Amino acid sequence: MKLHTLKPADGSTKSRKRIGRGQGTGRGGTSTRGHKGAKSRSGYSQKEGFEGGQMPLQRRIPKFGFTNPNRVEYKAINLDAIQSLADSSKETTITVDLMIANGLVGKKDLVKVLGRGELSAKVEVTAHAFSATAAETIEKAGGKAVKLG
Repeated sequence: MKLHTLKPADGSTKSRKRIGRGQGTGRGGTSTRGHKGAKSRSGYSQKEGFEGGQMPLQRRIPKFGFTNPNRVEYKAINLDAIQSLADSSKETTITVDLMIANGLVGKKDLVKVLGRGELSAKVEVTAHAFSATAAETIEKAGGKAVKLG
């Protein structure tokens, strides 16, 4: 076998349809576009969501809901995640930067610590917000819950 002898397997390639190249090809005349109408003409483009004159879906369905521009979204971190972070990093102070470095939260996320899971490590946790149970559990374990900003 040599590079110049390589070719595709039989039947695996097809030549493209040459449309509009005369009557003898069988694809001349209307060039597979049928007769008349907008779709047969050059420059035809259909509007997005057009349903042939029928009332389109996005107009049939009513508007609803409201997005509060003042909503503050927090990234939730539970106590079990903080416990595993304390075990793996051997740190006594868990900060937002440490969580970012370990991939628990993103750079721009606001962090809220929630109370799911057990916490046995005596750690000082720094975050933007704490649930009541999370703060209570951290202090019960001998740690400290420090709220940012």
